[in-house]
Amino acid sequence: MLALTSESCLKYLDEEHSCPYCNSKLSCCTAPPIHVGDGLGWGSEIIFICLNDECKLFVNGWKQAEEQYGHVASFRYMMTPGAKSGTPMTVYSKDAFTDSIIDPEDIKAKDKRLTREKDALAKLDTCVKEKNLEPVLYLITDEKAKPDGRLQACELLEQINDLVCIDPIRNHTFKHNNIAPRCPPALNHTCTAHQKQRDR
Repeated sequence: MLALTSESCLKYLDEEHSCPYCNSKLSCCTAPPIHVGDGLGWGSEIIFICLNDECKLFVNGWKQAEEQYGHVASFRYMMTPGAKSGTPMTVYSKDAFTDSIIDPEDIKAKDKRLTREKDALAKLDTCVKEKNLEPVLYLITDEKAKPDGRLQACELLEQINDLVCIDPIRNHTFKHNNIAPRCPPALNHTCTAHQKQRDR
C-alpha cells in the first residue's frame, strides 16, 4: 500500500461513485504503483473500485478472461478521482485491493493530529517566554511527531521549569531511544529548582 498524506486524501473523501454493473458504492482505495494493463501510472494516489463480489462484471469476468485471454483473472469496475466515468480493471484474485481500502475516519484523525503537531511547533518560539508547557508536553509525548520537533521541545522543557510536566513524562512510554534520554535531566533540574525555592 502506498504511504498517503492526509492532505492528498481529504479532498476525495466526499466523492461518491456507484458501479454501473451492480449499483454498489465504489470503495476508495490506494492505487497500485503500476497500471496492470499498460505499465503506466494511474495519475492518482487513489482510485475508486467496486469490491462487490456479487457484481456481474466480476462474477462473469472469470469466464470471459479465460476464454479471451487464457488467464485466471476477472474484472472490477474502477474510476479515478474527478472522472465522470470509469472502466473495467483486470484483477487476478478475489482479494485484490481489499487490503487497500482507505478508512475516511482514519485519514481525518491523521489530519487532526498533523494539524495539532503544526500548531505545537509554531508555539515553541514563544512558549518559554509565555511559560506555556502545553505545546512542549504534547510534542514530547506524541510518538508520531517528527523527531526534530520533539528534540526541540525537550530542550525547552528545562527552561519552562514547570512541575506539571513531571508525571505525564514519567508515565509515558517512549518508543524512540533518542527522545527518552533527553527528559530525565530536565525533570531533575525542574525538581531541584523548585526544591531550592521551597527551602528559601
